[in-house]
Amino acid sequence: MDNLRRRNRRLVLQLMLGGIFMFGFGFALVPLYDVFCRVTGLNGKITNTGPVAIAAADTSRDVRVQFIGVNNEGMPWEFRPLLNTVSVNPGEMRQMAFFARNPTPRRMVAQAIPSVTPSEAAQYLHKVSCFCFDQQALDADEHMEMPLLFVIDKKLPADIHTITLSYTLFDITPDLSAGQITNDDTQRSTL
Repeated sequence: MDNLRRRNRRLVLQLMLGGIFMFGFGFALVPLYDVFCRVTGLNGKITNTGPVAIAAADTSRDVRVQFIGVNNEGMPWEFRPLLNTVSVNPGEMRQMAFFARNPTPRRMVAQAIPSVTPSEAAQYLHKVSCFCFDQQALDADEHMEMPLLFVIDKKLPADIHTITLSYTLFDITPDLSAGQITNDDTQRSTL
């Protein structure tokens, strides 16, 4: 009987330690995944933003850059790139723009989230200025062109000939706190 109790206590202790380990591992997954993506360039996360030193462009090579604009589910805006494809020499600063229009009868705020394919190219795409850095607010039936200024690093592997830069536009209006919405915005809302 004593031997059975000892084995049961040992089993309970092992199960508790296993549960604690799994709980801690669950918390560690997100930071570990971010580090893994940063090191390998997977997941198309763009980390190169802000000013970049420009040297002479590599005119011996052309890289095709495709642009895609997608609305998240429930986002009613019209959102698209002004050009679907551009040809860029690595090291060349290039400007591009996306068109956005709010067809609703109320003021809305949006945030664009970028993604790069192939994911290995993300570390070679430097965004100097991008509409995705800030929230974009549009009044009812207002439209605007949202600029994007980028450079493709000359160190881009030679086997990458096409890069796709996709933006998903999210409605973040409901996420704004009451202090961030003015009385005019509240009065114009039809919700």
